[in-house]
Amino acid sequence: MSYQTGFLNHFATEAVEGALPEDRNSPQRPAFGLYAEQFSTSAFTAPRVENRRSWLYRMRPTTAHGAFQPYSGAPRFAAPDGTHTTPNRLRWDPLTMPDGEVDFVDGMVTYGGNGSPAEGGIGIHLYATSASMDRRALQNSDGEMLIVPQTGALRIVTELGRIDIAPGHIGLVPRGMRSRVELIDGGARGYVCENFGEPFRLPDLGPIGANGLANPRDFETPVAWFEDRDEEFEIVQKFNGKLWTTTIDHSPFDVVAWHGNSAPCRYDLARFNTIGTVSFDHPDPSIFTVLTSPSAIPGTANCDFVIFPPRWMVAEDTFRPPWFHRNVMSEFMGLIHGEYDAKEGGGFVPGGASLHNQFNGHGPDAESTKRAMEASVKPHKIEDTLAFMFESRAVIHTTDFAMNGGLLQSDYDACWNGFTKARLP
Repeated sequence: MSYQTGFLNHFATEAVEGALPEDRNSPQRPAFGLYAEQFSTSAFTAPRVENRRSWLYRMRPTTAHGAFQPYSGAPRFAAPDGTHTTPNRLRWDPLTMPDGEVDFVDGMVTYGGNGSPAEGGIGIHLYATSASMDRRALQNSDGEMLIVPQTGALRIVTELGRIDIAPGHIGLVPRGMRSRVELIDGGARGYVCENFGEPFRLPDLGPIGANGLANPRDFETPVAWFEDRDEEFEIVQKFNGKLWTTTIDHSPFDVVAWHGNSAPCRYDLARFNTIGTVSFDHPDPSIFTVLTSPSAIPGTANCDFVIFPPRWMVAEDTFRPPWFHRNVMSEFMGLIHGEYDAKEGGGFVPGGASLHNQFNGHGPDAESTKRAMEASVKPHKIEDTLAFMFESRAVIHTTDFAMNGGLLQSDYDACWNGFTKARLP
């Protein structure tokens, strides 16, 4: 499978020679009787540096479908209503794999979120799927989807091409783009951040300079690919927090060529260039930001996607685990593999999750703290681990399933028991 590289570059790609209009200034006159359709994920008048749109050349326009009807096949894929919101620190066991054949849409489970498609914010979902999507597609009109696999590789078929992502990769599907998720090697489980706000982008580097963290050239966008299938397909649309369904008489993945800068992409988290101190103290976790969705408040994100990858720890005279803190940002964490260095006492396992809402104290557990305070601070490499965080400026409201679905750990607070009182002279 072929890819193009460069985050938010303008690409031009065709699956059939001659499908792209020769005159790039007249994108509405394609060959072969193809239909030109502009896919815009920003307002037409957005500043050029912020403007995102692609021209699609497809076998049929997307206008040919009947009325949408409510869809009830994914009852746990829903917005929280705020009635279960709590200041308590929360932690969950992993989702169990489903019995029978359950695809990506029907296997989606909402844990929490904030805001709305109209005002910004995020939705946080976990998925557990045992079957590929067959003759159906998901169109999320509420937000772009950041997909983080934990077990099982996925093939994401989109209108602009196909991307494969395995645990350790992420996939990003633009808001409003149709996609289907196929399983590559059996059942799969993972996490999804649904971003209602400004599209994800690379964070500014400031004093770091021109290089470091995630680099644009490491993001891969698919080349054009299409399927010509004249059979019934279901379109499941997420719109204003609810699911809707309709059918069409052909595959929606019939885009023969496209050009533009609004496109799906994938990124290998192993390519993240980790920045850290080489002297003393523990820097803020913002140095681990892969992607950010800014808000109207400068420097305060609608959502940050942050990872904690393998890295060297060399700081002298320093408590090396993440320090204790209370934060204006709300933090939802997941673990892809290994053990998180601030929770080595068990309970936070791959496929699980935790939530620390605004201004509620958290940090390493008692056992991890004791070991770190007694450790000899020689250079040490943290290996065989990959944790991440969806961090948002607003309170994350939890769903009924998150609070009452049987996976919430009742003893999470106990991991902070056992701290001894400091002895003053």
